[in-house]
Amino acid sequence: MTAIQEAQERPRGARLPRSARREQLLGAAQEVFVAQGYHAAAMDDIADRAGVSKPVLYQHFPGKLELYLALLDKHCDALVDSTREALETTADNKQRVAATMEAYFNYVSSESGAFRLVFESDLTNEPAVRERVERAAEASATLVSKVIQEDTDLPEAESKLLAAGVCGLAQITARYWLSQGLEIPRDEAVRLVASLAWRGLKGFPMHPNTESPEGPAAGR
Repeated sequence: MTAIQEAQERPRGARLPRSARREQLLGAAQEVFVAQGYHAAAMDDIADRAGVSKPVLYQHFPGKLELYLALLDKHCDALVDSTREALETTADNKQRVAATMEAYFNYVSSESGAFRLVFESDLTNEPAVRERVERAAEASATLVSKVIQEDTDLPEAESKLLAAGVCGLAQITARYWLSQGLEIPRDEAVRLVASLAWRGLKGFPMHPNTESPEGPAAGR
């Protein structure tokens, strides 16, 4: 149920447990920020969307920036978690690449549109916002780089650079795919981009104990 639906079904100002009220307010804020951007959004809009008075909103969040940062923390964490889960789904590196691409495509194509807060924010000049976005990108790349470094003879810095490329490719192509109106089915788009990434990664020499009959870096 969306924040709008909750607001419609509950009397204005109805009491909720603090944690539930916070989630309701975050849901309403997300809808407003995604639709309007940070600068055009107003706390009045968010309170109205949540079906509460503005003083109730301020009881939970002292200002618009704090509310935005709470949402950003939530969705940056979700991106990193989805990357981690993708890498843990299999020990086969080709499938890991595909799973990582799929994680980004799923993240971007979520109906909530929350990816816009992370990748398309109109508040990137705010240090606190930039720090969170960069931290999420760094964390995701670090997860991928650990797999690359464990399975190849590449040093840490080179593994990290390749990992940043993999994550960047996933993010940019997923957003481009979405902007084109989903013309290509998602599974096919994921397959195409994963194939591109894998063709590059599989050429790096593997540790002797990780070679497979399918070729370098095919699996553990």
